[in-house]
Amino acid sequence: MTSFTVALSALDEARFGICTAKANNITHENLVELGDFCKSNAVELAIARVNVQNLDAIQMMEADGYRLMDTLVYYAFKFPKKSIPKNTSNHHLRLCNPDDTEAIATLATDSFKGYYGHYHADSRLDNALCDAVYIDWAKNSVSSQLADAVYVLEGDKGLDAFATLRTNSEDEGEGVLFGVAPHAQGQGIYRALMIQGMIWCLEQGTQRMVVSTQITNVAVQKVWARLGFEFDRAYYTLHKWFDS
Repeated sequence: MTSFTVALSALDEARFGICTAKANNITHENLVELGDFCKSNAVELAIARVNVQNLDAIQMMEADGYRLMDTLVYYAFKFPKKSIPKNTSNHHLRLCNPDDTEAIATLATDSFKGYYGHYHADSRLDNALCDAVYIDWAKNSVSSQLADAVYVLEGDKGLDAFATLRTNSEDEGEGVLFGVAPHAQGQGIYRALMIQGMIWCLEQGTQRMVVSTQITNVAVQKVWARLGFEFDRAYYTLHKWFDS
């Protein structure tokens, strides 16, 4: 069973100017520990992820002032059970280099325009700053340890797409963040990115690749299903403000 974690988020505090804590794998047994952590650290905003199966914890959190912000679904492809589908496209991906950082940031700005994540769902957070979350995430995937590999697709006017990948454990790789420029959508690029991600995860010796998205993002879930991914698990993301 995945263990409970809670920590202050320096990135969120720098971005929004508020003391923020992030907690994962909440159950009713660790809610007191979460509350004590937030109190002792003068946390203003707690962001908590809870497996959807833990209804008792979710209901206790709702009673304590937490509000639902999104539902995150995970799909998994298990390499011992299936073969990776053949890439039938002519899209040639390459690993990124530090010179691609700003182009990836621009691409993320365009490809995530209108995306509605748990930050955006919180009316107390500035929408423009919420947009910056995904831009910084993409940039930091190139320049820091947020990703183990970043693939890009070059087009006539610069980068048309990117995919960030990482290993979570010896057994699991993850496709973390994908972006396709609006003008390049509908050309099978996302499918090509996914297949490259599967190849990379298999090359790392993992047993499976996981990907996640908002439950309302139906289009990518259809792509995953056609590639052989299966639903694996889901989490609710809840926010609590401690001044209300």
